[in-house]
Amino acid sequence: MDDLDAVLDAARTRYADNRPNSKALFARARSVIPGGSTRAVLDMNPFPTRMASAKRATIIDVDGHQYLDLLGDFTAGLFGHDPGPVGEAVTATLAKGWSFGAGHENEVRLAELVADRFASIEQVRFANSGSEATMLAVTLARHTTRRSKVMAFHGGYHGAFLYMGPAGEGLRAPFDYVLCRFNDLEEVTARFAEHGADIACVIVEPLMGSAGCIPAQPGFLAGLRELCDRHGSLLILDEVMTSRMAYGGAQERLGVRPDLTTLGKYLSGGMNSGAFGGSAAVMSAFDASRGGSVAHGGTFNNNVVSMAAGVTALELVLTRELLDELFDRGERLRARIESILTASPTPLSITGWGSMMNFQATKAVIHSPADLAGVDLRWRELLVFELFEAGYYLAPRGFVALSIEVTEQHLDRFLADLAGIVERMGQIPMPR
Repeated sequence: MDDLDAVLDAARTRYADNRPNSKALFARARSVIPGGSTRAVLDMNPFPTRMASAKRATIIDVDGHQYLDLLGDFTAGLFGHDPGPVGEAVTATLAKGWSFGAGHENEVRLAELVADRFASIEQVRFANSGSEATMLAVTLARHTTRRSKVMAFHGGYHGAFLYMGPAGEGLRAPFDYVLCRFNDLEEVTARFAEHGADIACVIVEPLMGSAGCIPAQPGFLAGLRELCDRHGSLLILDEVMTSRMAYGGAQERLGVRPDLTTLGKYLSGGMNSGAFGGSAAVMSAFDASRGGSVAHGGTFNNNVVSMAAGVTALELVLTRELLDELFDRGERLRARIESILTASPTPLSITGWGSMMNFQATKAVIHSPADLAGVDLRWRELLVFELFEAGYYLAPRGFVALSIEVTEQHLDRFLADLAGIVERMGQIPMPR
């Protein structure tokens, strides 16, 4: 055992000793839930923290510890824990009835708001989650093009059944995939030359979220757009996470126009929701009056709570100015974190874009998930434990997604604490 192992073991022990109620709930959960959790992203050694309540930017666990919530429920918690008018809209809606089993006005209004924000979307269909939205978009692309192959990128995550990492293979939808390295336009071009006539679509995140907040390099998305046009394939932009980057999503900020866009996470103010949309021509597959033959059902697609929350969120809360400021706040935060980590001997760095970022256990330049192979993840695990003990909640994998409730004052305190933690970690002898 080297010094890093000893320090990390002590951090795990301290974490467990300070959270007896979370430990007990984990033991209960394992008897009825495989692995003790229904969300793999929350898995943590020795066990995940269980939360009891939250308010604004603060979240409190079952053992009474308070944290600044820097996770933002993996981008779904964009509004923080005090949604204000969104909560009022949900309450008012429930007073009128919980489930209509019919269409209603807010379904129409939310569709209008989505189409107004995203230049690439003329028509939209709703679903229950981002996972459903991406599956439906890929299925629609295959139906529209009458082709079978789906181009995606190693490490990409497009929901529960479209995860391109090694751990997702068992549940991955059985499409015919052409997998490429993210940000490698040369490889993509070569694979199009080989399979172009059979490629129905390319699905891509402007920023790889689950893979470690790895942004698309300049020209990469534009190159995909050009290749799709040349070969008659559809470009699907997975904006389930990144649509928060601007009023019209990452596509507006980056100047790329996809054929289909998928949405979810925060879309309905924190209520469960998903959506996918594109041109009226492509979306006509769902319109029987225009010859469409695709039936898309789902009991809760237009549920009254999600639709009402979404209307209020997009109409009253998520203004262009608020989203631009959140993006800039994230850019400033990441630059300040990078300054702290660059000055440290620890093999730690930060990747990301806007209000999404991820701590990494390497100082190497990262352009794709392959660049993270072989890194010593113990450094990041220790950092996460230290941040938990200092009162900050983030994902076990080091992921951070700011909510609108996290202020500059919160972040000043976080940066000061981070600097102290990193300084102490820098005194640990480097493993040979």
